[in-house]
Amino acid sequence: MKNQQECRRCVMNTSDYEITFNASGYCNHCVNAISVMDSFVSKGKKGIDNLERTVDGIKKRNKNRDFDALVGLSGGVDSTYATAMAHKAGLRLLAVHCDTGWNSEEATHNIHSLVNTLGIDLETIVVDWESMRDLQAAFFRASVPNCDIPQDHAIVAVNNLVASKFRLKDFVSGGNFASESILPGSWGHDARDLKHIKAISRLYGTHGLRGYPSMGMLKSYFWLPFVRGVRNYRILNDVDYHREQAIDTLKVDYGWKDYGGKHHESRFTKFFQAHYLPVKFGFDKRRAHYSSLIVDGQITREEALNLLTKPLYDPQSLRSDKDYFLKKLGLKHSDWEKIMADSPQKHDEYPNELIWHKYRTWLKETLEKRGIRVRRNW
Repeated sequence: MKNQQECRRCVMNTSDYEITFNASGYCNHCVNAISVMDSFVSKGKKGIDNLERTVDGIKKRNKNRDFDALVGLSGGVDSTYATAMAHKAGLRLLAVHCDTGWNSEEATHNIHSLVNTLGIDLETIVVDWESMRDLQAAFFRASVPNCDIPQDHAIVAVNNLVASKFRLKDFVSGGNFASESILPGSWGHDARDLKHIKAISRLYGTHGLRGYPSMGMLKSYFWLPFVRGVRNYRILNDVDYHREQAIDTLKVDYGWKDYGGKHHESRFTKFFQAHYLPVKFGFDKRRAHYSSLIVDGQITREEALNLLTKPLYDPQSLRSDKDYFLKKLGLKHSDWEKIMADSPQKHDEYPNELIWHKYRTWLKETLEKRGIRVRRNW
């Protein structure tokens, strides 16, 4: 692989083919993240005040319901800590877990340990396995980078189905600025793009989407927030979220078990991020994660560079995980070799609904020019 130009402040590099650098050698990702940080993150007393104000509003809106808010729970660091913080703040939570068939043992333990310790209700929705398996295999055959779309889309759709069932309009999310402020657009695609999902299923799948939970971008970005009044509260942006400190707290208070890298609570995501992406596309998602932590001041650039020298997989674990992965997806080793040998494709080479993103951006800019404040997470 040719030498990559690397940012002088974070660890993003030209494996993101859309990256740009300023005269100081700083990339567009960290420059932008730093410029908008104060719009997303409230620390110290400001965070406490915002937390109390937001929680009070959620409780008032839901005083006649059985729950104040729905929280999606994967067993990962972010969602587990967000649930713990929301419960501590006094919210009556309904936890929802979307089982896509790929939970690690640690994730399952973490989910049940937390809800049992806190005494909160848990709804687990199991996605039809044949639909999920066929769609995931189809995305790999399409040779696109974001093969996590089938899982991510199902999770969002399931959360909204459960919210409708319980008449809930408030969500608590583990999404956060501290560890997720940087993620190149060239490395992925919006998981809510149902047109894209249907196209890839039609071109490369065999089962279809029967039994697969879905929701279009129009409903997600316009109907739910503006007609139904659905709100998503990213509580970790108001609690001085430090990932390693959060892990220590979760281990002590809830017996939380570590599963390794970010989002590796899903065995699918672990193999996809630690093998498929770096080998086929040259994308190491640790760079985005570590760069986010650098921007937030949680690690230094030198620490991140040292972490990047560590292999994504040891040979024995890779063989074991690969065998498990292929068997579960119903793929032969020859199928996988062809997938890895096929030319990488961009998501926009397939039908998609990205026109809605352009319209959403235009609408947001138009409203803000007229002095109408738009929710910061929209």
